[in-house]
Amino acid sequence: MNLSLEDFFSPLNPTVSHSKESFNRSQHGFSMLKYATEFPGLEEIDIVLFGVMDDRNAVDNEGCSLAADIFREHFYFLNQGPKKARIADLGNIKPGATVNDTYAAVKIVVSELIKIGIMPIIIGGGQDLTYAQYMAYERLEQKVDLVVIDSKFDLDEDDQHSQVTSSQSYLNKILLHEPNYLFNYSNIGYQSYFVSQESIAVLDKLYFDTYRLGEFKGRIDKAEPVIRNADLISFDLGAIRSADAGANANASPNGFYGEEACQICRYAGMSDKLTSIGFYEFNPAYDSNGQSAMLLSQMVWYFIDGFYNRKKDFPLQPKSSYVIYRTTLKEESYEVIFVKSKKTDRWWMQVPYPNTKTLNERYHLVPCSYEDYQTATNGDMPDLWWRTYQKLI
Repeated sequence: MNLSLEDFFSPLNPTVSHSKESFNRSQHGFSMLKYATEFPGLEEIDIVLFGVMDDRNAVDNEGCSLAADIFREHFYFLNQGPKKARIADLGNIKPGATVNDTYAAVKIVVSELIKIGIMPIIIGGGQDLTYAQYMAYERLEQKVDLVVIDSKFDLDEDDQHSQVTSSQSYLNKILLHEPNYLFNYSNIGYQSYFVSQESIAVLDKLYFDTYRLGEFKGRIDKAEPVIRNADLISFDLGAIRSADAGANANASPNGFYGEEACQICRYAGMSDKLTSIGFYEFNPAYDSNGQSAMLLSQMVWYFIDGFYNRKKDFPLQPKSSYVIYRTTLKEESYEVIFVKSKKTDRWWMQVPYPNTKTLNERYHLVPCSYEDYQTATNGDMPDLWWRTYQKLI
């Protein structure tokens, strides 16, 4: 049976989609293709938006299934950036008969879009949909790096054998899924009082990367190398402080500021490696004056702006575009090799495979920061190098 993408979507509500006459020529709502009556052709499309109207496993946040249409009411009226965006809005994936049916639909849609070189932006729905987003990469049979922006890990030690994939335990399902396509998991912005020491120990044992919110205070640029390493990103709106985005039943007084969330999204858009992103847990029922919907629409705007400013500087060819730095550690006669792009000044670190695969694949390149290079020049092993090496064994 041949399935078309159209089979998974419901067209936009006429009160949301608006006609072109409703917008200025410079606004996204004027130029983007929308599934209002006919499913749009995707031949000349770079980015696709779609909503997922399922919040059955969003813990204590019923109502976030309505997020996408409210988001559209704000996003469509934002002006385009300097480069004309080629975007299509495919409408909404409605909840299936079961949550697993919804997951299956998201999985197929995301994988098909990635296969044809289109960037999917998912507007959820509960963050448990991250599991479906991840499963799309199983269909593509590739190892992936997952980055989650969240105040919690969503790893429930008491729920390891439960059949329910909730917004607070979906990471269990990803970690335990076979076959395992997860190479690395990174959490950006966790708050210590929301996570157990057992969870920290579990992720540390797996050599995964976790970063407390306080590490980015006044240094949001520290998030850039982490984000640059992601194949897929899941952004929980609850990671933003409630004063800036209170439209979440689990909102917290502390979190990223709105402008920091926008900067994170721009970094995500600029990542040449990233192939899908999801925004989850926005609940219109708690939105005061549409503030959170506006912030979410601005976050997506910055993601798109970043996407059209990709530099394509992943260290491949030509070698003249990069500078190689070699450092020697204090206690070992071992070199740590760094690569710096002349175009963007971004850094990568070479981590050798313990058992060389082929002559053309002797090391794994991992995005890093200038601080990692400084650590190595001081003779110390960067933590990122060691954790990456352990995962390669």
